[in-house]
Amino acid sequence: MKEQQGSNRISPGVIAAVSAAVIAVISGVAFFTWKSDNNPPAPIPAPGESQPLRSSNQFGLERNAEVFWLQDTGTGLKLVPQAVQVKAVGNSPNQVLEGAFQQLLAGPTEKTESTTIPKGTQLLSLKVANDGIHVNLSKEFASGGGSSSMMGRVGQVVYTATALDNNAKVYIDVDGKQLDVLGGEGLELEQPLTRESFNKNYSL
Repeated sequence: MKEQQGSNRISPGVIAAVSAAVIAVISGVAFFTWKSDNNPPAPIPAPGESQPLRSSNQFGLERNAEVFWLQDTGTGLKLVPQAVQVKAVGNSPNQVLEGAFQQLLAGPTEKTESTTIPKGTQLLSLKVANDGIHVNLSKEFASGGGSSSMMGRVGQVVYTATALDNNAKVYIDVDGKQLDVLGGEGLELEQPLTRESFNKNYSL
């Protein structure tokens, strides 16, 4: 009888193994519950709404920016903004403005908008620095057009470059050299340029 009772007794090793398995299961459930709470699923968009963007530091997100076109008022030209979205990793102003300038140099998509920036103008570099925003454009930017065309394209560059900071200073270079005189009619640029100085010194 004693031998039978002894054989039915669970060994301490088995108890320890079962306890470890239970603890592991509980820990796993708790971990996935925590992950679920900290990373909730994306909400289901209502009809007509687009799926909200999720964070992605690797591929970047679409950020809001503006490009500026010219519109004929009948008595002159005026700068008009167009909201655009560009891809940028994090909140890098360099990448946001580079994306905006790529769309600006590609030309308008609406018939009501126009540009005096010569076709073929390329963005060679753009840098947001402590002293202002440095925009380096290819030589095509300085070719062709009268004074109105020249002032219009300068305004487009200044306003697009300052879309993230309306008070920022802008330096315009062509092929790496500061642009002091633009075009055959000799439009003098007092750099750095700001929205305020442009509106004061150049009439569209």
